[in-house]
Amino acid sequence: QVQLVESGGGLVQPGGSLRLSCAASRNIRSITMMGWYRQAPGKQRELVATITSGGSTNYADSVRGRFTISRDNAKNMVYLQMNSLKPEDTAVYYCNSVLKNKMAQYQWGQGTQVAVSS
Repeated sequence: QVQLVESGGGLVQPGGSLRLSCAASRNIRSITMMGWYRQAPGKQRELVATITSGGSTNYADSVRGRFTISRDNAKNMVYLQMNSLKPEDTAVYYCNSVLKNKMAQYQWGQGTQVAVSS
């Protein structure tokens, strides 16, 4: 089991940027794929970005070109740089280990709230 703690969310105006961080309780070097999910009010949780242990990344169409995922295995950290934020990016963001079926492997952390509004 791995405990995950997300941080870095907040209120930002449209077009603004935020950098989310995810701290894992143990070494993530062996975790094949880490990802960021988000859940907007009244909607299902969706996977928005993934990164493999080798550094390959993939993004949902809705965030491609605006979000960048990265990982620092030495620090047991995963990051999500979010630029050109839109109101529809408003959600609670979570990180987790991603299984082949895109399901999350571990228990969810508390998430970090991102609100995009003028």
